[in-house]
Amino acid sequence: MLTELVSRIQFAFTMTAHIQYPAVSIGLVTFLVITEGYYLATGSRAYYNISRFFSKIFALTFGMGVVSGIVMEYQLGTNWGGFSQRVGPLLGVLFTYEVMTAFFVESGFLGVMLFGWDKVSKKAHYVSTCLVCFGTHLSAFWIMSANSWMQTPTGHYITKDGFFATNNYFDVIFNPSTLTRFTHMILSCYISACFVVMGISAYYIFKNKFKFMAQQSFKIALIAAVILTPTQLVMGDLVGLKVFEYQPIKTAAMAANWDRRPGVPLLLFAIPNYEKQQNDFEIGIPKLESFINTHDFNGVMPGLKDVIPEEQPNVWWVFYTFRIMVACGMVMLTMSYVGLYFLRKKTLFKKRWFMACSMLCAPLGLIAMETGWFTAEIGRQPWIVYGLMKTSEAASQVNVKQVQLSLGMIVIVYSVIFGYFYFRYLGRIITKGPKHLELHENELAFHYLETFHDDKEKMEKK
Repeated sequence: MLTELVSRIQFAFTMTAHIQYPAVSIGLVTFLVITEGYYLATGSRAYYNISRFFSKIFALTFGMGVVSGIVMEYQLGTNWGGFSQRVGPLLGVLFTYEVMTAFFVESGFLGVMLFGWDKVSKKAHYVSTCLVCFGTHLSAFWIMSANSWMQTPTGHYITKDGFFATNNYFDVIFNPSTLTRFTHMILSCYISACFVVMGISAYYIFKNKFKFMAQQSFKIALIAAVILTPTQLVMGDLVGLKVFEYQPIKTAAMAANWDRRPGVPLLLFAIPNYEKQQNDFEIGIPKLESFINTHDFNGVMPGLKDVIPEEQPNVWWVFYTFRIMVACGMVMLTMSYVGLYFLRKKTLFKKRWFMACSMLCAPLGLIAMETGWFTAEIGRQPWIVYGLMKTSEAASQVNVKQVQLSLGMIVIVYSVIFGYFYFRYLGRIITKGPKHLELHENELAFHYLETFHDDKEKMEKK
Protein backbone atom coordinates (compact mmCIF):
# COMPACT_ATOMS: atom_id res chain seq x y z
CA MET A 1 0.00 0.00 0.00
CA LEU A 2 2.85 2.40 0.85
CA THR A 3 4.63 1.60 -2.42
CA GLU A 4 1.45 2.36 -4.34
CA LEU A 5 1.00 5.68 -2.53
CA VAL A 6 4.60 6.82 -3.12
CA SER A 7 4.37 5.73 -6.77
CA ARG A 8 1.20 7.77 -7.17
CA ILE A 9 2.86 10.81 -5.61
CA GLN A 10 5.85 10.38 -7.90
CA PHE A 11 3.75 10.17 -11.06
CA ALA A 12 1.53 13.04 -9.89
CA PHE A 13 4.55 15.26 -9.26
CA THR A 14 6.04 14.43 -12.66
CA MET A 15 2.75 15.08 -14.45
CA THR A 16 2.15 18.32 -12.54
CA ALA A 17 5.59 19.62 -13.51
CA HIS A 18 5.29 18.42 -17.12
CA ILE A 19 1.79 19.40 -18.16
CA GLN A 20 2.30 23.16 -17.95
CA TYR A 21 4.92 23.12 -20.72
CA PRO A 22 2.95 21.37 -23.49
CA ALA A 23 -0.13 23.36 -22.47
CA VAL A 24 1.61 26.71 -22.92
CA SER A 25 3.29 25.39 -26.09
CA ILE A 26 -0.05 24.51 -27.67
CA GLY A 27 -1.48 27.92 -26.84
CA LEU A 28 1.62 29.86 -27.89
CA VAL A 29 2.04 28.15 -31.25
CA THR A 30 -1.63 28.86 -31.99
CA PHE A 31 -0.98 32.50 -31.07
CA LEU A 32 2.00 32.47 -33.47
CA VAL A 33 -0.19 31.10 -36.28
CA ILE A 34 -2.48 34.11 -35.79
CA THR A 35 0.23 36.77 -35.54
CA GLU A 36 2.31 35.40 -38.42
CA GLY A 37 -0.85 35.11 -40.49
CA TYR A 38 -1.52 38.80 -39.81
CA TYR A 39 2.04 39.56 -40.88
CA LEU A 40 1.57 37.76 -44.20
CA ALA A 41 -1.81 39.40 -44.79
CA THR A 42 -0.86 42.98 -43.85
CA GLY A 43 2.91 43.14 -44.16
CA SER A 44 2.98 44.94 -40.80
CA ARG A 45 6.37 44.63 -39.12
CA ALA A 46 4.69 44.76 -35.70
CA TYR A 47 3.23 41.28 -36.18
CA TYR A 48 6.57 40.02 -37.50
CA ASN A 49 8.25 41.29 -34.33
CA ILE A 50 5.58 39.70 -32.14
CA SER A 51 6.02 36.36 -33.90
CA ARG A 52 9.83 36.43 -33.67
CA PHE A 53 9.81 37.30 -29.98
CA PHE A 54 7.20 34.81 -28.77
CA SER A 55 8.72 32.04 -30.90
CA LYS A 56 11.73 32.21 -28.53
CA ILE A 57 9.48 31.59 -25.53
CA PHE A 58 7.75 28.81 -27.44
CA ALA A 59 11.08 27.13 -28.26
CA LEU A 60 12.19 27.17 -24.62
CA THR A 61 8.83 25.90 -23.36
CA PHE A 62 8.46 23.23 -26.05
CA GLY A 63 11.90 21.83 -25.28
CA MET A 64 11.14 21.63 -21.58
CA GLY A 65 7.88 19.83 -22.34
CA VAL A 66 9.56 17.14 -24.45
CA VAL A 67 12.27 16.37 -21.90
CA SER A 68 10.07 16.50 -18.80
CA GLY A 69 7.56 14.08 -20.32
CA ILE A 70 10.03 11.29 -21.09
CA VAL A 71 10.33 10.35 -17.41
CA MET A 72 6.66 9.37 -17.23
CA GLU A 73 7.15 6.73 -19.92
CA TYR A 74 9.81 5.05 -17.80
CA GLN A 75 7.59 5.23 -14.73
CA LEU A 76 4.93 3.19 -16.53
CA GLY A 77 7.44 0.34 -16.67
CA THR A 78 9.16 0.75 -13.31
CA ASN A 79 6.28 1.78 -11.04
CA TRP A 80 3.18 0.62 -12.91
CA GLY A 81 4.09 -2.76 -14.32
CA GLY A 82 0.60 -4.15 -13.79
CA PHE A 83 -0.88 -1.35 -15.89
CA SER A 84 1.68 -1.79 -18.67
CA GLN A 85 1.13 -5.54 -18.72
CA ARG A 86 -2.65 -5.58 -18.74
CA VAL A 87 -3.60 -2.31 -20.45
CA GLY A 88 -0.47 -1.85 -22.59
CA PRO A 89 -1.71 -4.12 -25.41
CA LEU A 90 -4.66 -1.75 -25.84
CA LEU A 91 -3.38 1.77 -25.08
CA GLY A 92 0.15 1.16 -26.31
CA VAL A 93 -1.13 1.58 -29.85
CA LEU A 94 -2.44 5.09 -29.08
CA PHE A 95 0.90 6.12 -27.57
CA THR A 96 2.64 4.77 -30.69
CA TYR A 97 0.30 6.80 -32.90
CA GLU A 98 1.23 9.90 -30.88
CA VAL A 99 4.93 9.37 -31.59
CA MET A 100 4.63 8.22 -35.21
CA THR A 101 2.27 11.01 -36.28
CA ALA A 102 2.25 14.03 -33.99
CA PHE A 103 5.84 14.02 -32.73
CA PHE A 104 7.26 13.38 -36.19
CA VAL A 105 5.31 16.34 -37.61
CA GLU A 106 6.39 18.60 -34.75
CA SER A 107 10.06 17.70 -34.91
CA GLY A 108 10.12 17.72 -38.71
CA PHE A 109 8.99 21.33 -39.08
CA LEU A 110 10.13 22.82 -35.75
CA GLY A 111 13.61 23.62 -37.10
CA VAL A 112 12.20 25.48 -40.09
CA MET A 113 9.83 27.41 -37.84
CA LEU A 114 12.53 28.48 -35.38
CA PHE A 115 15.54 29.02 -37.65
CA GLY A 116 14.09 29.52 -41.12
CA TRP A 117 12.91 33.13 -40.84
CA ASP A 118 15.42 34.48 -43.37
CA LYS A 119 16.21 31.18 -45.09
CA VAL A 120 12.87 30.17 -46.62
CA SER A 121 10.04 32.13 -48.16
CA LYS A 122 7.42 33.76 -45.94
CA LYS A 123 4.74 31.33 -47.08
CA ALA A 124 6.96 28.28 -46.54
CA HIS A 125 7.78 29.48 -43.05
CA TYR A 126 4.12 30.06 -42.25
CA VAL A 127 3.27 26.56 -43.46
CA SER A 128 5.90 25.14 -41.10
CA THR A 129 4.39 27.12 -38.20
CA CYS A 130 0.93 25.78 -39.04
CA LEU A 131 2.24 22.21 -39.22
CA VAL A 132 3.96 22.50 -35.84
CA CYS A 133 0.66 23.81 -34.49
CA PHE A 134 -1.17 20.86 -36.05
CA GLY A 135 1.37 18.44 -34.56
CA THR A 136 0.96 19.78 -31.02
CA HIS A 137 -2.82 19.49 -31.26
CA LEU A 138 -2.59 15.96 -32.68
CA SER A 139 -0.27 14.95 -29.84
CA ALA A 140 -2.75 16.31 -27.30
CA PHE A 141 -5.56 14.40 -29.01
CA TRP A 142 -3.84 11.01 -28.71
CA ILE A 143 -2.90 11.59 -25.06
CA MET A 144 -6.39 12.81 -24.17
CA SER A 145 -7.97 9.90 -26.03
CA ALA A 146 -5.94 7.39 -24.01
CA ASN A 147 -6.67 9.16 -20.73
CA SER A 148 -10.35 9.51 -21.57
CA TRP A 149 -10.59 5.78 -22.26
CA MET A 150 -9.28 5.19 -18.74
CA GLN A 151 -12.08 7.46 -17.48
CA THR A 152 -14.87 6.04 -19.69
CA PRO A 153 -13.65 2.69 -21.08
CA THR A 154 -15.55 1.34 -24.10
CA GLY A 155 -14.86 -0.80 -27.17
CA HIS A 156 -12.74 -3.35 -25.31
CA TYR A 157 -12.86 -6.91 -24.04
CA ILE A 158 -10.78 -8.71 -21.43
CA THR A 159 -8.94 -11.89 -22.43
CA LYS A 160 -8.78 -15.06 -20.35
CA ASP A 161 -5.38 -13.94 -19.09
CA GLY A 162 -6.83 -10.63 -17.87
CA PHE A 163 -5.38 -8.45 -20.65
CA PHE A 164 -7.37 -5.61 -22.24
CA ALA A 165 -7.85 -5.90 -26.00
CA THR A 166 -10.14 -4.61 -28.73
CA ASN A 167 -11.46 -5.40 -32.17
CA ASN A 168 -12.64 -1.83 -32.75
CA TYR A 169 -10.11 0.94 -32.13
CA PHE A 170 -12.61 3.56 -33.30
CA ASP A 171 -14.68 2.99 -30.15
CA VAL A 172 -11.55 3.09 -28.01
CA ILE A 173 -10.21 6.31 -29.54
CA PHE A 174 -13.59 8.05 -29.66
CA ASN A 175 -14.86 6.82 -26.32
CA PRO A 176 -17.77 8.75 -24.71
CA SER A 177 -15.60 11.47 -23.13
CA THR A 178 -12.80 11.94 -25.70
CA LEU A 179 -14.15 14.86 -27.71
CA THR A 180 -15.53 16.85 -24.78
CA ARG A 181 -12.41 16.39 -22.64
CA PHE A 182 -10.05 17.07 -25.56
CA THR A 183 -11.89 20.29 -26.42
CA HIS A 184 -11.95 21.30 -22.75
CA MET A 185 -8.20 20.70 -22.51
CA ILE A 186 -7.37 22.60 -25.71
CA LEU A 187 -9.42 25.58 -24.56
CA SER A 188 -7.48 25.47 -21.28
CA CYS A 189 -4.22 25.61 -23.26
CA TYR A 190 -5.45 28.59 -25.29
CA ILE A 191 -6.63 30.51 -22.23
CA SER A 192 -3.42 29.77 -20.33
CA ALA A 193 -1.36 31.12 -23.23
CA CYS A 194 -3.62 34.18 -23.54
CA PHE A 195 -2.93 35.19 -19.96
CA VAL A 196 0.79 34.45 -20.28
CA VAL A 197 0.96 36.70 -23.35
CA MET A 198 -1.11 39.37 -21.61
CA GLY A 199 1.14 39.19 -18.56
CA ILE A 200 4.35 39.59 -20.58
CA SER A 201 2.85 42.35 -22.73
CA ALA A 202 1.57 44.13 -19.61
CA TYR A 203 5.10 44.04 -18.17
CA TYR A 204 6.46 45.93 -21.20
CA ILE A 205 3.59 48.42 -21.14
CA PHE A 206 4.07 48.95 -17.41
CA LYS A 207 7.83 49.49 -17.93
CA ASN A 208 7.22 51.66 -21.01
CA LYS A 209 9.30 49.36 -23.23
CA PHE A 210 8.44 48.08 -26.72
CA LYS A 211 5.01 49.61 -26.21
CA PHE A 212 3.65 49.34 -29.73
CA MET A 213 4.49 45.63 -30.04
CA ALA A 214 3.25 44.95 -26.50
CA GLN A 215 -0.04 46.75 -27.08
CA GLN A 216 -0.74 44.77 -30.25
CA SER A 217 0.03 41.41 -28.62
CA PHE A 218 -2.03 42.37 -25.55
CA LYS A 219 -5.02 43.21 -27.75
CA ILE A 220 -4.86 39.92 -29.62
CA ALA A 221 -4.62 37.89 -26.41
CA LEU A 222 -7.36 39.90 -24.72
CA ILE A 223 -9.83 39.52 -27.58
CA ALA A 224 -9.08 35.79 -27.69
CA ALA A 225 -9.66 35.54 -23.93
CA VAL A 226 -12.99 37.37 -24.28
CA ILE A 227 -14.13 34.69 -26.74
CA LEU A 228 -12.54 31.67 -25.07
CA THR A 229 -13.41 32.13 -21.39
CA PRO A 230 -17.22 31.96 -21.78
CA THR A 231 -16.79 29.16 -24.33
CA GLN A 232 -14.85 27.24 -21.70
CA LEU A 233 -17.76 27.62 -19.27
CA VAL A 234 -20.06 25.94 -21.77
CA MET A 235 -17.50 23.23 -22.46
CA GLY A 236 -16.99 22.67 -18.74
CA ASP A 237 -20.72 22.11 -18.35
CA LEU A 238 -20.65 19.46 -21.09
CA VAL A 239 -17.70 17.72 -19.42
CA GLY A 240 -19.57 17.83 -16.10
CA LEU A 241 -22.59 16.16 -17.69
CA LYS A 242 -20.34 13.35 -18.98
CA VAL A 243 -18.84 12.91 -15.53
CA PHE A 244 -22.33 12.79 -14.00
CA GLU A 245 -23.37 10.12 -16.49
CA TYR A 246 -20.30 7.87 -16.42
CA GLN A 247 -18.56 8.66 -13.10
CA PRO A 248 -21.29 9.55 -10.60
CA ILE A 249 -19.07 9.05 -7.54
CA LYS A 250 -16.62 11.62 -8.88
CA THR A 251 -19.55 14.03 -9.24
CA ALA A 252 -20.52 13.31 -5.63
CA ALA A 253 -16.95 14.04 -4.49
CA MET A 254 -16.83 17.30 -6.44
CA ALA A 255 -20.06 18.34 -4.70
CA ALA A 256 -19.08 16.82 -1.31
CA ASN A 257 -22.50 15.16 -1.33
CA TRP A 258 -22.69 12.07 0.87
CA ASP A 259 -26.30 10.92 0.45
CA ARG A 260 -28.24 10.36 -2.76
CA ARG A 261 -30.98 13.01 -2.73
CA PRO A 262 -32.79 15.63 -4.85
CA GLY A 263 -32.29 19.39 -4.74
CA VAL A 264 -28.64 19.34 -3.61
CA PRO A 265 -27.15 22.79 -2.80
CA LEU A 266 -24.01 24.13 -4.46
CA LEU A 267 -21.50 24.25 -1.61
CA LEU A 268 -19.30 27.33 -1.70
CA PHE A 269 -17.43 26.01 1.32
CA ALA A 270 -17.52 22.82 3.35
CA ILE A 271 -15.39 20.72 5.68
CA PRO A 272 -15.78 17.10 4.56
CA ASN A 273 -15.48 14.54 7.36
CA TYR A 274 -14.50 11.19 5.87
CA GLU A 275 -14.78 9.29 9.17
CA LYS A 276 -18.33 10.48 9.89
CA GLN A 277 -19.27 10.42 6.17
CA GLN A 278 -20.71 13.93 6.35
CA ASN A 279 -19.75 17.61 6.14
CA ASP A 280 -19.07 19.34 9.45
CA PHE A 281 -19.75 22.82 8.08
CA GLU A 282 -21.48 24.02 4.92
CA ILE A 283 -22.16 27.28 3.10
CA GLY A 284 -24.18 26.75 -0.05
CA ILE A 285 -26.76 27.94 -2.55
CA PRO A 286 -29.94 25.82 -2.35
CA LYS A 287 -30.61 23.34 -5.20
CA LEU A 288 -28.00 24.86 -7.53
CA GLU A 289 -25.72 21.76 -7.58
CA SER A 290 -28.62 19.62 -8.79
CA PHE A 291 -29.44 22.17 -11.48
CA ILE A 292 -25.83 22.33 -12.72
CA ASN A 293 -25.52 18.55 -13.04
CA THR A 294 -29.04 17.58 -14.07
CA HIS A 295 -30.43 20.91 -15.40
CA ASP A 296 -33.26 20.39 -12.93
CA PHE A 297 -33.41 22.15 -9.54
CA ASN A 298 -34.96 19.01 -8.03
CA GLY A 299 -32.70 16.56 -9.89
CA VAL A 300 -31.39 13.61 -7.90
CA MET A 301 -27.65 13.72 -7.19
CA PRO A 302 -25.54 10.64 -6.44
CA GLY A 303 -23.98 10.35 -2.99
CA LEU A 304 -20.59 9.12 -1.85
CA LYS A 305 -22.38 6.57 0.32
CA ASP A 306 -23.59 4.86 -2.85
CA VAL A 307 -20.32 2.91 -2.68
CA ILE A 308 -18.31 1.50 0.21
CA PRO A 309 -15.76 3.89 1.80
CA GLU A 310 -12.86 1.99 0.20
CA GLU A 311 -14.20 2.95 -3.26
CA GLN A 312 -14.66 6.62 -2.45
CA PRO A 313 -12.09 9.11 -3.80
CA ASN A 314 -10.28 11.56 -1.54
CA VAL A 315 -13.10 14.05 -1.04
CA TRP A 316 -10.88 16.86 0.29
CA TRP A 317 -8.67 16.98 -2.80
CA VAL A 318 -11.50 16.64 -5.33
CA PHE A 319 -13.79 19.15 -3.61
CA TYR A 320 -11.22 21.91 -3.10
CA THR A 321 -9.23 21.54 -6.35
CA PHE A 322 -12.46 21.77 -8.31
CA ARG A 323 -13.35 25.03 -6.56
CA ILE A 324 -9.91 26.49 -7.10
CA MET A 325 -10.25 25.71 -10.81
CA VAL A 326 -13.65 27.38 -10.99
CA ALA A 327 -12.47 30.41 -8.98
CA CYS A 328 -9.51 30.92 -11.34
CA GLY A 329 -11.89 30.67 -14.29
CA MET A 330 -14.20 33.31 -12.83
CA VAL A 331 -11.28 35.70 -12.23
CA MET A 332 -10.05 35.24 -15.81
CA LEU A 333 -13.54 35.78 -17.18
CA THR A 334 -13.85 38.99 -15.16
CA MET A 335 -10.40 40.22 -16.21
CA SER A 336 -11.21 39.57 -19.87
CA TYR A 337 -14.40 41.61 -19.90
CA VAL A 338 -13.05 44.41 -17.74
CA GLY A 339 -10.19 44.65 -20.24
CA LEU A 340 -12.64 44.65 -23.14
CA TYR A 341 -14.54 47.53 -21.51
CA PHE A 342 -11.36 49.59 -21.17
CA LEU A 343 -10.35 48.71 -24.73
CA ARG A 344 -13.64 50.00 -26.10
CA LYS A 345 -13.22 53.15 -24.02
CA LYS A 346 -9.67 53.50 -25.44
CA THR A 347 -8.24 53.75 -21.93
CA LEU A 348 -6.89 50.20 -21.59
CA PHE A 349 -3.19 51.01 -21.73
CA LYS A 350 -3.54 54.01 -19.44
CA LYS A 351 -4.74 51.80 -16.59
CA ARG A 352 -1.49 50.93 -14.84
CA TRP A 353 -3.36 49.04 -12.12
CA PHE A 354 -4.95 46.82 -14.77
CA MET A 355 -1.55 46.11 -16.31
CA ALA A 356 -0.29 45.16 -12.84
CA CYS A 357 -3.30 42.85 -12.37
CA SER A 358 -2.63 41.29 -15.78
CA MET A 359 0.91 40.44 -14.69
CA LEU A 360 -0.39 38.87 -11.47
CA CYS A 361 -3.01 36.88 -13.42
CA ALA A 362 -0.48 35.41 -15.87
CA PRO A 363 -0.31 32.00 -14.11
CA LEU A 364 -4.07 31.69 -13.43
CA GLY A 365 -4.75 29.57 -16.51
CA LEU A 366 -2.05 27.10 -15.51
CA ILE A 367 -3.31 26.93 -11.93
CA ALA A 368 -6.83 26.24 -13.19
CA MET A 369 -5.56 23.53 -15.52
CA GLU A 370 -3.42 21.84 -12.85
CA THR A 371 -6.24 21.78 -10.30
CA GLY A 372 -8.64 20.55 -12.98
CA TRP A 373 -6.30 17.61 -13.61
CA PHE A 374 -6.18 16.89 -9.89
CA THR A 375 -9.97 16.82 -9.83
CA ALA A 376 -10.17 14.47 -12.81
CA GLU A 377 -7.46 12.05 -11.73
CA ILE A 378 -8.00 11.92 -7.97
CA GLY A 379 -11.75 11.79 -8.52
CA ARG A 380 -11.29 8.58 -10.53
CA GLN A 381 -9.64 6.75 -7.63
CA PRO A 382 -9.45 4.01 -6.53
CA TRP A 383 -9.79 3.00 -10.19
CA ILE A 384 -7.03 3.38 -12.77
CA VAL A 385 -9.41 2.07 -15.45
CA TYR A 386 -12.75 3.23 -14.16
CA GLY A 387 -14.85 0.37 -12.81
CA LEU A 388 -12.56 -2.30 -14.27
CA MET A 389 -9.08 -2.11 -12.78
CA LYS A 390 -8.02 -0.65 -9.45
CA THR A 391 -4.86 1.38 -8.98
CA SER A 392 -3.60 -1.16 -6.44
CA GLU A 393 -3.66 -3.82 -9.17
CA ALA A 394 -1.53 -1.66 -11.48
CA ALA A 395 1.30 -0.80 -9.09
CA SER A 396 4.60 -2.65 -9.39
CA GLN A 397 5.74 -4.74 -6.44
CA VAL A 398 9.02 -2.94 -5.80
CA ASN A 399 10.87 -1.86 -2.69
CA VAL A 400 9.29 1.29 -1.28
CA LYS A 401 12.72 2.73 -0.42
CA GLN A 402 13.69 2.59 -4.10
CA VAL A 403 10.56 4.51 -5.05
CA GLN A 404 11.19 7.07 -2.30
CA LEU A 405 14.79 7.53 -3.49
CA SER A 406 13.73 8.02 -7.11
CA LEU A 407 10.98 10.41 -6.01
CA GLY A 408 13.48 12.51 -4.10
CA MET A 409 15.85 12.61 -7.09
CA ILE A 410 13.02 13.58 -9.44
CA VAL A 411 11.91 16.39 -7.14
CA ILE A 412 15.47 17.77 -6.98
CA VAL A 413 16.21 17.47 -10.70
CA TYR A 414 12.83 18.83 -11.80
CA SER A 415 13.03 21.72 -9.35
CA VAL A 416 16.48 22.69 -10.63
CA ILE A 417 16.08 22.13 -14.38
CA PHE A 418 12.37 22.63 -15.04
CA GLY A 419 11.89 25.10 -12.23
CA TYR A 420 14.90 27.29 -11.55
CA PHE A 421 16.65 27.19 -14.93
CA TYR A 422 13.47 27.42 -17.00
CA PHE A 423 12.21 30.50 -15.21
CA ARG A 424 15.72 31.96 -15.12
CA TYR A 425 16.07 31.77 -18.91
CA LEU A 426 12.46 32.82 -19.42
CA GLY A 427 13.18 35.86 -17.27
CA ARG A 428 16.25 36.64 -19.38
CA ILE A 429 14.25 36.45 -22.60
CA ILE A 430 11.58 38.76 -21.21
CA THR A 431 14.08 41.19 -19.65
CA LYS A 432 16.16 41.48 -22.82
CA GLY A 433 13.06 41.74 -24.97
CA PRO A 434 13.07 41.61 -28.77
CA LYS A 435 16.48 43.14 -29.62
CA HIS A 436 15.73 43.22 -33.34
CA LEU A 437 12.62 45.28 -32.50
CA GLU A 438 14.61 47.64 -30.29
CA LEU A 439 17.00 48.31 -33.17
CA HIS A 440 14.13 48.83 -35.58
CA GLU A 441 12.33 51.26 -33.26
CA ASN A 442 15.55 53.18 -32.59
CA GLU A 443 16.24 53.47 -36.30
CA LEU A 444 12.67 54.62 -36.88
CA ALA A 445 12.89 57.21 -34.12
CA PHE A 446 16.24 58.45 -35.51
CA HIS A 447 14.69 58.74 -38.98
CA TYR A 448 11.82 60.86 -37.63
CA LEU A 449 14.31 62.99 -35.67
CA GLU A 450 16.43 63.60 -38.78
CA THR A 451 13.34 64.48 -40.81
CA PHE A 452 12.24 66.92 -38.11
CA HIS A 453 15.65 68.66 -38.09
CA ASP A 454 15.77 68.82 -41.91
CA ASP A 455 12.32 70.39 -42.02
CA LYS A 456 13.31 72.83 -39.28
CA GLU A 457 16.45 73.89 -41.20
CA LYS A 458 14.42 74.40 -44.38
CA MET A 459 11.94 76.56 -42.54
CA GLU A 460 14.75 78.65 -41.01
CA LYS A 461 16.34 79.19 -44.45
CA LYS A 462 13.03 80.35 -45.84
